Amino acid sequence: MKLSIRHSLSLKLLLVALPTALLIGLLLGMVQIAYEARQIREHIQTDAHQTLSMVKDPATQAIYRLDDTMAEQVTRGLFKHPSIHEAYIGSPGEVPLSEHSRPLLNTPTRWLSDWLFGREQRFSVRLTGAPPNEEYYGDLRIAVDTAPYGQRLIRNTAVILVSVLARVLILVLILYLVYHWILTRPLSRVLNHLASIEPGQSGYKSLPLPKGHEHNELGRWITTANQLLASIERNTLLREEAINSLQRISQHDLLTGLSNRQAFHGQLEWTLSEADRQNHNVAVLCLGLDDFKSINEQYGYQVGDRLLLKLVTRLRAGCPNVDGFGRLGGDRFALIKLIKQPDEAAELAHAVMDALDSPFNVEQYQAHLSASIGITLYPEDGQTADQLMQRAEQTMALVKTQGQNGYKFYVASVDQDIRFRRGLAKDLREALKRQELYLVYQPQIDYASQRVSGVEALLRWNHPTHGFIPPDVFIPLAERTGSIVALGEWVLEQACSQLHIWYASGYTSLRMAINLSAVQLQQENLPAYIQSLLLRHGLPPKRLELEVTETALMEDVDTAVQTLRRLREVGALIALDDFGTGYSSLAYLKRLPLDKIKIDKSFVQDLTNEKDDAPLVRAIIQLGKSLNKELIAEGVETDLQEAYIVEQGCDEGQGYFYSKPIPAAQVPDFIEGRMQGLPLSRVVPVKH
Repeated sequence: MKLSIRHSLSLKLLLVALPTALLIGLLLGMVQIAYEARQIREHIQTDAHQTLSMVKDPATQAIYRLDDTMAEQVTRGLFKHPSIHEAYIGSPGEVPLSEHSRPLLNTPTRWLSDWLFGREQRFSVRLTGAPPNEEYYGDLRIAVDTAPYGQRLIRNTAVILVSVLARVLILVLILYLVYHWILTRPLSRVLNHLASIEPGQSGYKSLPLPKGHEHNELGRWITTANQLLASIERNTLLREEAINSLQRISQHDLLTGLSNRQAFHGQLEWTLSEADRQNHNVAVLCLGLDDFKSINEQYGYQVGDRLLLKLVTRLRAGCPNVDGFGRLGGDRFALIKLIKQPDEAAELAHAVMDALDSPFNVEQYQAHLSASIGITLYPEDGQTADQLMQRAEQTMALVKTQGQNGYKFYVASVDQDIRFRRGLAKDLREALKRQELYLVYQPQIDYASQRVSGVEALLRWNHPTHGFIPPDVFIPLAERTGSIVALGEWVLEQACSQLHIWYASGYTSLRMAINLSAVQLQQENLPAYIQSLLLRHGLPPKRLELEVTETALMEDVDTAVQTLRRLREVGALIALDDFGTGYSSLAYLKRLPLDKIKIDKSFVQDLTNEKDDAPLVRAIIQLGKSLNKELIAEGVETDLQEAYIVEQGCDEGQGYFYSKPIPAAQVPDFIEGRMQGLPLSRVVPVKH
């Protein structure tokens, strides 16, 4: 903070010293003026006596001879002196031999000279003969006007006052500059440096010691201040260490360094708020070690503590991406994780059990640990941190009573569903080897010719135990487990092989549409793989159509644009699937290298039920046409739906109104049937 000049010590010194010096100067000046007045008073007398002495002899001769002419010359000669205004030569009681006078001077300083010296001063000298007789002849008298001497005093007074004032100002200015240079300037630097020191870091910067002040009061003050700042810093550090230590003790477990129950509760509350903000779910895992009490009794509590430390190290390594990890007390621990699907909570539980799978070596002992894990999910199992923790601990206790070494969800139906999905994910990895997967094909109808323009390859799974598994169940499992890449390659291979067979049978205008997942789209070698696939099966360009969803594209638009361009360069067509259900903007649509836009079936199926869907479908078709893209509607199930989308200018349709997905062997018969036996009522004019 910069010091205001009006608060400067130098200025205050100036304001005090200047009036004091002026007062002293004025007093000294008055003394000098009084002395000057006294000198002038004496000078008046001296001038008068000298004048009388100079004309005494001529005046004596004139009065002795009674020579009035000579007397007249003497008196007139006296008037050459500017201060004499009267002159007299004569004897008392007789007519003056010579007498002259002139008026007193009228000057502005008349009042001062009259007050100091009187209006006039009179002097006389006796005129006598030569010694030894010294006979008395008469008197020579003069009157001196004091005004000229008053003017002289005024001039001298002005000089004295100006001189005093100049000396005072010069002296005070020199004093101010010396004070500013010696004290104020060093203090200002010290003050600026002091202002730059942060309150919490007072010991990191010391005040600079001005040169030349090492041994005086300022130097000693700065040295003492630096010692005080260092002491404050040391005390602050000690205080912060004490506060941090108290916080660690109050928020962390002393043995493991993990969050204690109180701190874990706070972490869970924060995670719940983040889940609401990010639209995620939260999994809370409470794990209790099975029969850990026997380990303490067998090996001692010190070994038990070391075992817990090794356990925490393993859990940190095996579960690195958790959002909270704490020790609830004794042999109980808890984990928090933001999740999108309940499967992720089960995966975390398996990661915990995998971390405990191998034995622990502590000193010369080897111990095996297992854990019972209770899982609660937010928001299904509770809305608050207290509810989630309490129910997770209850579920963990239930696992202990049911055999230990396992995990269970708080809600039984969720637990069963999770176990079912994990079983499916495991079976899905073996489904290709067991030949449980197969493709079916759903025809796509060109409205201009009313013939089959292509088919969409759809993956199906016939599980040996559970029967038919819907794609919306096992495809997300495949994406999360990573098996979607192998499945996708198998689908591409089978579909292209089948298309080659149809080409050989004469269906050379047929087009194959295949869905690509977001995981496949991120594979760098995808364009090269598609190119090799087309070459290997002898398929011409623009006969393989790859369908991608808005959601998959929006994960990384720039990378998606580059990948789609490379796919088009190798000869594939690109279709945007499920359009209208994602969150792409018109700006993104203009950037994407698309050939076709597929209107999602949810809009088409509700054309006759929802008033708002018909204008929306019309807007989508108009948008596609403005972007010069082909339009295909999926999910067409009625003639009214077909009539509406054809009237609006849609190019192709797909749905149960034409055919369900059928095996490859039935596709040629369907194509022939469309070519030869179409009812007239099914032919709808196309309007663009």
